[in-house]
Amino acid sequence: MAARDMLSDMRVLTLALALLALVGHAHAQPAPVPGAPAALSAQSAAEGPPRDYLAEVRANFTPENRAYASARVALGFIEPFYMVLVSAILLFTGLSARMRDLAHALGGRRYARVLAYLVLYSAVGFVLALPLLWYEGFALEHRYGLSNQSLGAWLGEQGKIVMFEVLFLGVIPILALAYRSVERHPRSWWLRLGAWSLPLIIAMVLVDPLVIEPAFNKFTPLADQHLKARILALAERAGVPARKVYQVDRSAQTNKYNAYVSGFGPSQRVVLWDTTLRGMTEDEILFVTGHEIGHYRLLHIWKGIVVFSGTSLIVLLLTWLAATPLARRFGPRWGFGSLHDVASVPLLAALLDLSVFLIQPATMAFSRRIEHEADIFALELTHANDAGARAFIKLGSQNRSDPEPSRWVEFFEYSHPPLAERVRFAIEYRPWEQGRPGRLYREDRRRGASQAPIRVTVRHAGPATEAASLMAGSRVPKRGA
Repeated sequence: MAARDMLSDMRVLTLALALLALVGHAHAQPAPVPGAPAALSAQSAAEGPPRDYLAEVRANFTPENRAYASARVALGFIEPFYMVLVSAILLFTGLSARMRDLAHALGGRRYARVLAYLVLYSAVGFVLALPLLWYEGFALEHRYGLSNQSLGAWLGEQGKIVMFEVLFLGVIPILALAYRSVERHPRSWWLRLGAWSLPLIIAMVLVDPLVIEPAFNKFTPLADQHLKARILALAERAGVPARKVYQVDRSAQTNKYNAYVSGFGPSQRVVLWDTTLRGMTEDEILFVTGHEIGHYRLLHIWKGIVVFSGTSLIVLLLTWLAATPLARRFGPRWGFGSLHDVASVPLLAALLDLSVFLIQPATMAFSRRIEHEADIFALELTHANDAGARAFIKLGSQNRSDPEPSRWVEFFEYSHPPLAERVRFAIEYRPWEQGRPGRLYREDRRRGASQAPIRVTVRHAGPATEAASLMAGSRVPKRGA
């Protein structure tokens, strides 16, 4: 799941650490074994001689793909410091203080003043950030043939992002309430705001698929009734009674492949992009769906909510520890005398970006763990090792991801295990052939599985939920990616 990344500029006050931004060729497969899905096993058994999948992975990582992946890695390290530079410009030029003065002249009550400042801050901040946003989200993607958007369409999309930022932080008076807490509780506001993070993240996870995603893409029922029936049957076999299957036109923006799970309750859904539907065979799509069902059955969304709510508390503590002395030392030069002055927003935003960057390795490690668990679940559910390996290879090649990054890059930027590791695991993990039970999925457990309904969504997905190139093993994309 993922609310638009543009909202992250204000995470320090909204606590919206929704990083949850929580996928055909023939080949031989062993004969069907008891408990294996007959359709997938029979299909694989009839396929041709073995392939050297790891060699294919390395061969697909062309110099062009390497250049793109290297640019993405560099941007992952550059972006937080670029956003800190934007905040510094707003502070040291006095722009933030002047926007505060203008906002005070336009409104009398705190809510009106904060809302007016937020509109000005979002507009000016977007203009200052535009060079990086344009290169990262438009120029680079077009240079490597991955984007289908015109410049006008891309700019319109960025405008929607700013609109949602203002709506979430301003119209819903989260920012004003946060600053009231900063004023009344100067020593404990970080703890109080941290306590808000759990309900806020839950609200974002619930609302994102219902409100934000449809603003960027069109959802329609899946036309392929045969595929729909197989997806529903797979979900039922996993103990997840699915009701509806959707598709969303993500190809309007990109040629990449992706998939993810988002929402809960009425907004719960598994998402596949239309590019994935066109580029993968049916057994590959079913394996990818099994991965997403695994996220649901293993409660990864709820685990992520808890983990990132706790993470927000750490981020806010680090921000508080740095913000108080900085405001005391430089506040007069920046045009505000206290931290609860709304002109301090760029300072808090900059410190949040740095704090999130510092703890990013921990959040990435958690994400890689649950993605590996979903891979295990999909293999145990489908026994489709070959389909899984082929799906990973297609995703990595199409998305130009580095299959074997350095440990340092993986540590800091990869939300999924590297592609080569996933392919190797898909080939080798076959406990059922030795008569051993699965680690995460067992037939005898299914009867006791939760019967909470899930909407299995085959999605031509929109930018509102551009989560982490989910099945390709690439890093979490930044804003506009």
